[in-house]
Amino acid sequence: MTPETPARDLSARDLSARDLDVDRLARELGNWRTASSSGPVYQGLADGIRMLIVDGRLPIGARLPSERALADRLRVSRTTVTSAYAQLREDGYLLARRGARSTTALPATLNAPVPPVAARGAVNLANAALAAPAPAVLAALTTATQQMAPYLDDTGIELVGVPSLREAVAAEYCARGLPTEPDDIMITTGALHAIGLILATYTQPGDRVLVEQPTYHGALAAIATAGGRPVPVAIAEDGWDLVAVHTVIRQLAPTLAYLVPDNHNPTGRTMRLQQRRELAALIADTGTRTIIDETMTEVWLDEPVPPPVATAMTRRRDLLLTTGSMSKSFWGGLRIGWIRADQATLASIAALRPSIDMGTPILEQLAAAELLRGGAEVLPERRELLRTRRARMLSLLAERLPDWQPCPGGGGLALWMRLPAPMSSALSAAASRMGLDVPPGPRFGVDGSLERFIRIPYTLPPEQMTEAVTLLARAWHAVTGAAASQRVVVV
Repeated sequence: MTPETPARDLSARDLSARDLDVDRLARELGNWRTASSSGPVYQGLADGIRMLIVDGRLPIGARLPSERALADRLRVSRTTVTSAYAQLREDGYLLARRGARSTTALPATLNAPVPPVAARGAVNLANAALAAPAPAVLAALTTATQQMAPYLDDTGIELVGVPSLREAVAAEYCARGLPTEPDDIMITTGALHAIGLILATYTQPGDRVLVEQPTYHGALAAIATAGGRPVPVAIAEDGWDLVAVHTVIRQLAPTLAYLVPDNHNPTGRTMRLQQRRELAALIADTGTRTIIDETMTEVWLDEPVPPPVATAMTRRRDLLLTTGSMSKSFWGGLRIGWIRADQATLASIAALRPSIDMGTPILEQLAAAELLRGGAEVLPERRELLRTRRARMLSLLAERLPDWQPCPGGGGLALWMRLPAPMSSALSAAASRMGLDVPPGPRFGVDGSLERFIRIPYTLPPEQMTEAVTLLARAWHAVTGAAASQRVVVV
């Protein structure tokens, strides 16, 4: 696939559905037979496939392997697979089409619209962000005010950003092993704005955009606003499945890909160095223009992230656009982000930008430059604060909700929790009624899956964190009918 060969020209057949590789399905099922130890073998297989669909590890609308192929791969009788597929169709997890293989689906009870998070509650677990490091931000703003005078004699419109901030961002990339010039940087009004600019420049309504499952819900909203169609690739138990990424690109030819390899939002995972090299080769080989979101890069807690994916791009560097932000590492109130790309790419975005906005405020840019230059003093304290709060949140959840399982992750601002039952949307709605804002798992995915997951930030101060978990446990007990492990009165 090349950028000059759009998906709609590849074939007359329907490309909206993908074929699930039988080896991948077998790998995802793992030791599914343990589920059938106390019941029919076909039921254990059906349960295994059902949970893969619910958890978003199998995309909705994908064609399952034929009964014969799966039976041969799993070394079971064809009758076992036939019975499992029949059970899944009866339960609403498969759709049968005459003359074609069954496709994955969600029953109406699970595929209902995600309830909106309350506009304002007593406690907020919707925002995974820290309050500002006040002394550092105030000092940066003071210095920035003193630097404003030369800009007041001009229009104040900066489509690519003030030189001092572009120099500071470029220096950060150089320090991470990626040679970068200030002209390789465009300053934006936050990372989400950067993603929106790229989508507006390189996609048209109806274009497919490859995304991880789960992924940053803001990016999904931006793709929807641009008229794009997100194509999910599940993050496996041990991280990124680049074989699956390649398969999706080969089958569906997405116009754009969006990936978060550093302290992934919401799972907290980080892509290994070797996988970064493989990803870079995959991007170049397939000609897939790709956004690498590095908003969370500096929010590592266990160990620093590997060098940027862009360091491994020895070919087709024009295909890679890296976005970053001040929001997670410093303060969201600055609304400062950026795009790193080759200069021809930035010129294309800059040509479109006046139809969307006229640049990023100068005072905040100057303050951001000061903060970046002093990051070595601020960021270690921020990471230590997050380590302390993560430990507290894990302790509270283990005490109040011991059946919930945190997924492994070494950074970021939140825990990605696996629930004992697929009730994330019901939990979110119940919590909202109690004054707790917490988005359900499906908000971080495509097609209503991820009902067995929920994102729990650990960015709140200790007192609010305790209150949040108390309300969360109360909401869980309300939707499951389970008795609370202990009664706690919120005052």
